[in-house]
This record gives sequence, C-alpha cells and structure tokens, in this order.
Amino acid sequence: MFINFWYPIGLSSEVTGDKPFRAQVFGLPFVAFRDEAGVAHVVSDTCVHRGGALHKGWIKGGKVVCPYHGWAYGGDGKCAKVPSLGDDGKIPARAKVDAYPVQERYGIVFAFLGDLPEAERPPLYDVPEYGETGWKCQTYVLNLNAYYQRSMENGMDPIHNEFVHPLQGAPKMDMEIQRNQTPMSDIPWGAKFFLPFGEKKENTTLAGDRTGARTGAAGSWYQGPNQLVTWIELTATNAFHQYLFEQPIDENHTRIFLLNLRNWLMEDKHDQRIEDLTLRVVSEDIAILENLNPVRTPDTNNKEILLPSDHAVFRYREHCKEWEARGWRVDMKALRNAQGDVAYAIPCPARRDSGNWVLDAVPLMPASATARSAAPAAKSA
Repeated sequence: MFINFWYPIGLSSEVTGDKPFRAQVFGLPFVAFRDEAGVAHVVSDTCVHRGGALHKGWIKGGKVVCPYHGWAYGGDGKCAKVPSLGDDGKIPARAKVDAYPVQERYGIVFAFLGDLPEAERPPLYDVPEYGETGWKCQTYVLNLNAYYQRSMENGMDPIHNEFVHPLQGAPKMDMEIQRNQTPMSDIPWGAKFFLPFGEKKENTTLAGDRTGARTGAAGSWYQGPNQLVTWIELTATNAFHQYLFEQPIDENHTRIFLLNLRNWLMEDKHDQRIEDLTLRVVSEDIAILENLNPVRTPDTNNKEILLPSDHAVFRYREHCKEWEARGWRVDMKALRNAQGDVAYAIPCPARRDSGNWVLDAVPLMPASATARSAAPAAKSA
C-alpha cells in the first residue's frame, strides 16, 4: 500500500453536509463531509483531544464536530472551536488533523493521501468519455474480501479470460501471443497492453446485438498502484471502456469503484441487462480473487512461477518496487504491531510546512539512498 496517490473515498452521494461519512484506507480511518458551500473535504478521523471518532459526530457550520467534547474541525483540518475554552479562548496550535487534497469527479470523491506538493503529485486518471455524447456510464461499487494488488494484477492478466469468463465467450489469445512476452508500452505512472483475441464462443449474451464485423481486441493498463483501465473492442463501433478506482480498505478487503462505459445499446431499457451481465462477469473474478493463497502479493517473484504472458503483472510489480524505493510504501507490519497503541495518520501536504503534529505519521518502508537524495524532505512532527 502506497501513499502519494489518489484514492477513492466514497460516492459523491455518500458525502453530504448532513452527516459525516467514514471511510477506511490502509486500515486507517478517514472522515468526509461537505462545508456550507457544498465542497467535499477529507480529514483524518481521529480527534487530537482525546481520540474521539469524528465520523460519530455531526456537521455544524460546515465543520465536523467530535461527539466526545465538541471540538469542531474545518476542511483545512484546523480546530475552529473548543467549547470548554469559551468563545474567546485561544485554541492550541497543535489542535489540527491531517486534511487532504480532494477532487470530485465521475460522481466519486477522491483524496490525495500523501504529502507531495501539488506540482509533484501523480495525476488522477482522466476518463475522456465520461459525460460525452455517444457514451453511457453505469457506476458500480464492488466489495471484495481480497487484497487490492491481487485485483489490479487480475485486470492486467490477459490469459485468465479463457478459463474464468465463460460469460464473455471464454476469449482465447493466439498461442503465439501467449508463448511470447506480452508487449507493453509505458505510460506516465504505469504501463499498458492492447491485444487481439482469437477463438471465442459466439453464443455469448450480447452476440446478437453487435453491429459490424467482430474485431475482438482488448487491452488493460494501470496508472499508479490502484487505477486500472480495460477497453474491450467488440467491433469497430461497439465497445466497453471500464475504469476501476480501487480503495484498499486493509490488507484483506478492497472497495472498487467501477465506471462501465459503452457506446452502444444506449437506450435505458438495456441498463439492467448490461448491469446484470457486468456483475456476473465480475463475480467470476471475485470467486478467484477471494481464494488466492497467499492473500497478499508475494514480496518476491520467486515465490510464484511467472511466464512471458505474465509480463504485464511483472511490470506492475516493478513499478510498485519503484514507488517503494521512493519511500512511499506503508509498513503494514509495523502498523499492525502498533494497532491499538498508536493513532496514525497519512501525512498531508501541510506537514511539509509546519511541525508540531499530535498524530504520528504512518510508518513507511525506508526509501532507497538514490530516491531519498532526490526527494525533498518533509518537516518532522
């Protein structure tokens, strides 16, 4: 699990100005709410007074109020009211929680969970078809009892379709392609492939609705550790473009926000049919992912036998190692060992400008010497 990337926190409809919304990422609690202007905010869920859970409180005047002693925090993370100090009391400078940059796009609230300045942040993936004429989007929220990196790697695996997805016609890649290294091209913060599929059963659910000759091509790519794209080109004019934004709740659970876009069967009468088919295909993946052993991705590739056709998975793991070398990987073992004894927070950008924070920054794996010398240091607590 890595800091310094954009993570989905909740649907826009889940984040309101009436009641705080709790989310969990990396096993850590966050609270989302809207201010009086309707702007969404995401802050650490732990009150720095006596450890109250902010999501159990309420929203007043655009601020989230702790249910324990009434401390109120704004979207900038600073405490704006301490009832026991009175209206004219001086609020301690340390009365602040980590507040994170937010983007609200595609009907989802995203937070940048890290301390990088804006110019250095990896981007949130752009979905150019969203809201455009000629494309229709259905959004699904999926809950998996599985590790998010296993889910990401599943999306980068072109071979599994033949065995896992009979509802898609069990598409099979040409044997020559399977035997050779999957051709990959680099993109900013990731890599991609796009390949033709060979044999496929024609009696699939949507086969009779296609218009034009079958092309049978598909590709997947990732941006960062948790943003995945899959394009399925059935014909020159019939396509599904899927965008998955993964929220690693903890090491054993993942919440996925799936945008399923299509440029055919546009009438509303087809929505339920497409939803049923999509979720049935997803269930085929979930049945595999929730039974993998080990649950989490091995730390070294020699604990699995990777073939040339696994090259996309290999590239994803290489990128994860690069981000670990930057010092962005959360030390989950240290986090687990301190659970119940220490209140942690993902360091926010404000920590680079000020110290004196109450909550400890989440433990991270050490950066490599090369990456450490190139990166600007954050101010210590």
